[in-house]
Amino acid sequence: MLYTEIENTIQSFDFKQISEERKGVLQPLVDFIQNKANSRQEIRLNLICTHNSRRSHLSQVWAQTAAAYYTIKNVSCYSGGTEATALFPMAAETLELSGFKVKTLSDGKNPVYTIKFSANKLPVIGFSKTYDDDFNPESEFAAIMTCSQADGGCPFIAGAEKRIPITFEDPKISDGTPQQKQIYQERSLQIGTEMFYVFSKIKQ
Repeated sequence: MLYTEIENTIQSFDFKQISEERKGVLQPLVDFIQNKANSRQEIRLNLICTHNSRRSHLSQVWAQTAAAYYTIKNVSCYSGGTEATALFPMAAETLELSGFKVKTLSDGKNPVYTIKFSANKLPVIGFSKTYDDDFNPESEFAAIMTCSQADGGCPFIAGAEKRIPITFEDPKISDGTPQQKQIYQERSLQIGTEMFYVFSKIKQ
């Protein structure tokens, strides 16, 4: 069971808003998950962005939540960057607005958060790290490139079984503007809708 506030957010997801072209972009991820599910293998997704501060975390959290919602087993979602910075506070705040329970485990330059979507499920651990950090899988994972910089700058991801570009516009462009909260929310809901669409296609 997801938290009620998250369930309410999910009700706003409209798969009809996803264009056919975008569904084509998402299809390789559907195929990867389906193939793993068919052979009852572990499904490891490493969502990668340049700084592992915004889009990759939002994607990781929504993907893990979607897997739980559709009861797809053996799914572990990770995130990383081409460099480590910090999980941007507005990204954590945006998840809270959608009903996630976010707790700060440690402060500092690179804070560590727990992000819970259900009272009885393990939380997602959120902090900025490189994609090849010890916290992340070494092999047998799909590398999902959530930003064009990381996609262009990292043609090779060591250990990745498959590399899938699914890029999102950076909400960072709104930082320091009156539209910041709205833009982050829009991006988070877009990512949530698309990750839920992907997992809704998985046949068990």
